[in-house]
Amino acid sequence: MEKLLLRILFVSSLAAAPFIFKRNNLLMYLTVFFSKCVLSSSLDSFIIKKGKISYPVRPFAKVFDTNILYDLLFYPLLSVVWVRWTYQSKPLEMITRSLYFSGPMSLLQWFLEKKTGLFKWKSWSVLHTFVSINFTMFTVRGFVGLLRRIMPERDLIGGKSIEERSHIKMPSPVLLTSTVKHRLPNDNYAQIQ
Repeated sequence: MEKLLLRILFVSSLAAAPFIFKRNNLLMYLTVFFSKCVLSSSLDSFIIKKGKISYPVRPFAKVFDTNILYDLLFYPLLSVVWVRWTYQSKPLEMITRSLYFSGPMSLLQWFLEKKTGLFKWKSWSVLHTFVSINFTMFTVRGFVGLLRRIMPERDLIGGKSIEERSHIKMPSPVLLTSTVKHRLPNDNYAQIQ
């Protein structure tokens, strides 16, 4: 049962990734993704070493103490979605929108902890999960806010404009219409006009 749930999470995360990473903001989304990977895996490793959480069923159990599927794929993708959703939001609106993510995730983890063997909580509660999810989301969102202040907006969300990136110059409409007018008199197109 637990391995099936992990496979479903893995496949659904991989299937969602191309839709989550839009090409025009790829630099910002990859920055969010990798910073969340580092933050969540570091925090999770610290909590596991303290003995508060364990992952009995996890991918590569002999190599990693953490569940790398959560820390390196699912949570970072979810953070990219949250940053996209709150990119232009004011602080109060960000707090409200964070509840849409952290509330259901905390309750789902509580339910899965009770009903499955995916993870076991020792001196850990749903409130700890709620706080840690919000802490990591707001830390990553603060990092994006810092990047917005340091880097120009156009560098952060895609670099050059389409015209600057394009190597193929499209002919202007004036050039296209001027070539149509210079046809030979015996041309069928010229006779229709």
